[in-house]
Amino acid sequence: MRQINEDIKKRTLRQVYLLYGEERYLKRQYREKLQKALCQEGDTMNSHFYKGKDLNLGEIIDLAETLPFFADRRVIFITDSGLFKSGGEKMAEYLSNPSESTFFIFTESEIDKRSKLYKTVQSRGYAAEFAEQDENTLKRWVAGILAKEGMKITEGTAALFLSKTGTDMENIQMELEKLICYCMGREAVTPEDVEAVCTVRVSNHIFDMINAVAAGERRQALELYYDLLALKEPPMRILFLIAKQCNMLLQVRELKSKGFDNRTISSKIGIPPFVAGKYAAQAAKFRSATLRRAVETCVEAEEAVKTGRMNDKMSVEILILSVLQTA
Repeated sequence: MRQINEDIKKRTLRQVYLLYGEERYLKRQYREKLQKALCQEGDTMNSHFYKGKDLNLGEIIDLAETLPFFADRRVIFITDSGLFKSGGEKMAEYLSNPSESTFFIFTESEIDKRSKLYKTVQSRGYAAEFAEQDENTLKRWVAGILAKEGMKITEGTAALFLSKTGTDMENIQMELEKLICYCMGREAVTPEDVEAVCTVRVSNHIFDMINAVAAGERRQALELYYDLLALKEPPMRILFLIAKQCNMLLQVRELKSKGFDNRTISSKIGIPPFVAGKYAAQAAKFRSATLRRAVETCVEAEEAVKTGRMNDKMSVEILILSVLQTA
């Protein structure tokens, strides 16, 4: 990120940039920065946007070879193409010797660093990873946004806020906007304000649901499940999130058993260190065999629903009541 800021400041912009990783908010922010630096305002003749995997690379390359229309450069933005996972060889070949007047900005969620296209971008331009930010960074970011509005927030209240929003900066920004409007005219944000305004993410409901199961509180777990249904969350999406959570807990538990600390675990499975700590505490409440069986049962339940052998709502209820047993 620092390198991109420096390139813009010094006006030494590279011909190709790759913005990748899970943090959508930062990727969008830096794509907009590069667009502002590379494109003339209001110029729609020389700015081109492509999204998705069904791209005609021949058409894009022909466009890249076309001289810009009354401008210094032509800029092509490509988002979520999947080319850095497979099928990017033709683009890699072109980028090894592109038209000098054409610039490319790729924005991707997942990449393969072994791919020819990634290696070409590294040699010809710059690849920047945008990973989820750690808790302290997010707290400072939240405090900074509130400070611009003349408001303060304590570290404890910021932690409560993040426990509800999760680490997705786009979601944090939306919840902050609500919080700022609610607290307008006051100097400080209180825990009561956060509780009154901020929406708990579905993934947090799933975490709390599994915590309730681990504590033997099946009734509370079911109440959380019914809360999600009341919020119009489809049972199959809830089933998917439970499976994802159990799979994550299984990985954390097995890595813990091998002696890895939370920071190492976070890097291995791609989550922030403070989230790894929460998962480690929850995983310790279950046997590995229980979590493995839970993941298998989620797959079986999904198949039963798809083949019409079981009602989708009932399949999750059975999972909560009978599969997730405490250690």
